[in-house]
Amino acid sequence: MEDLTPLTNLQQIPEGAPRKKMSERQPLLLQSDASDYEGSRGSSARPIRNSPPDNTLVNVHSEDSLAAASGSGDDEHGSAADKASYNPTLHRTLEHPTSNFDTLIHLLKGNIGTGILAMPDAFKNAGLYVGLFGTMIMGAICTHCMHMLVNCSHELCRRLQQPALDFSEVAYCSFETGPLGLRRYSQLARRIVTTFLFITQIGFCCVYFLFVALNIKDVMDHYYKINVHIYLLLMLVPMILLNLVRNLKYLTPVSLIAAILTVAGLAISFSYMLHDLPDVHTVKPIATWATLPLYFGTAIYAFEGIGVVLPLENNMRTPEDFGGTTGVLNTGMVIVACLYTSVGFFGYLKYGEDVKGSITLNLPQGDTLSQLVRITMAVAIFLSYTLQFYVPVNIVEPFVRSHFDTTRAKDLSATVLRIVLVTFTFLLATCIPNLGSIISLVGAVSSSALALIAPPIIEMITFYNVGYGRYNWMLWKDFLILIFGLGGFVFGTWASLAQILNDRTH
Repeated sequence: MEDLTPLTNLQQIPEGAPRKKMSERQPLLLQSDASDYEGSRGSSARPIRNSPPDNTLVNVHSEDSLAAASGSGDDEHGSAADKASYNPTLHRTLEHPTSNFDTLIHLLKGNIGTGILAMPDAFKNAGLYVGLFGTMIMGAICTHCMHMLVNCSHELCRRLQQPALDFSEVAYCSFETGPLGLRRYSQLARRIVTTFLFITQIGFCCVYFLFVALNIKDVMDHYYKINVHIYLLLMLVPMILLNLVRNLKYLTPVSLIAAILTVAGLAISFSYMLHDLPDVHTVKPIATWATLPLYFGTAIYAFEGIGVVLPLENNMRTPEDFGGTTGVLNTGMVIVACLYTSVGFFGYLKYGEDVKGSITLNLPQGDTLSQLVRITMAVAIFLSYTLQFYVPVNIVEPFVRSHFDTTRAKDLSATVLRIVLVTFTFLLATCIPNLGSIISLVGAVSSSALALIAPPIIEMITFYNVGYGRYNWMLWKDFLILIFGLGGFVFGTWASLAQILNDRTH
């Protein structure tokens, strides 16, 4: 995932009556299919407030409220029939609901960033045809995992009668209402997902830092050569100043400019890639087994947009249009998969084994237009850093502020936190100056955990009380995805670290 555009998600949590305690294997819903949810929610309109959005990320569910909802089974109210009839979308009160088109744009923006520019390097590690079919398969699996997460959210919302849940809350509630032996790990599940979200976003920020520095260096090398660490150091102060802006309202124009520059840069890069393409026999159709884990890390890094899925669905005016065969999610991910496959295929075919960690670094050195592309993409990614950085700050800042009493001390601590985190990403980018290696490492470690490992675990636990379908097909499917994700996590991390250490010794 790349660009996690923060979305306003203000919801009211109804104070429902406490519910009857259920045994471990008792069905929690009379009708638990996702199709029932789809069919029950299109009839009545949801309440919508038209006041201006607050432009901040708001956690609508405290730990106390979720614990009360999941643990309120001691009363005789709240039967399975009541839960089956509960439609969470009718209880969402949104400050600024998004249309289907708005959601599609956010979804595309959330998945398209530096990862798409690294896809030719991924194809080099996989081979032309393995990369071609592997990327399409990877896209299908990641999209299915996004659907799994949304379906689990729907199931848990009805079960607990909550209007909406985010990623970490879905993990918490699945354990809290799952098998009795696992309920003690509900808080741990929440913390693990939150930690990986933090690691993923910090990793993205490191990639952004290094991407900007390398592209500026590539332009300036035409005139005089300076070490990439100098460019990283020159970027540090303006990056800190930009990230001291706390109100997202003032960053909206910055985000718009970044999006326009990204589209322009990609369009011009495509024109270079498609010019004078060589024969397909000039590149490897299949790479070695040793480099395939590097391909996995880069590809899953590019596809990791699962963090934006629930915020987008929760903020839709018509959330019933998000899923389905021709829904917003499938439409957006098909576009994303086609773009990734095209850039990877033609980029590797054009530049072969000489392809670099970002396709912009392969454009002609002395060509004015190619220099403009590098500058354009560098500025776009520099401006996008702020939105990526907002997510980890939003995770850590409440904890830091809670240790201080006065408003002035709280604000000062928040400012220091921002400076420290930006400096931390700068130091990480300085330590790993290989763009391809750091992208593959971030993808293998954190993106695979969120996109391929967490969803099947959550689904297995969520539907433990409901059932896994005929012949337990859902359970077998989840096991296969989990094994695939764990394999990519282990071997991708190992291969990325080995490449980083090898680069540092040479």
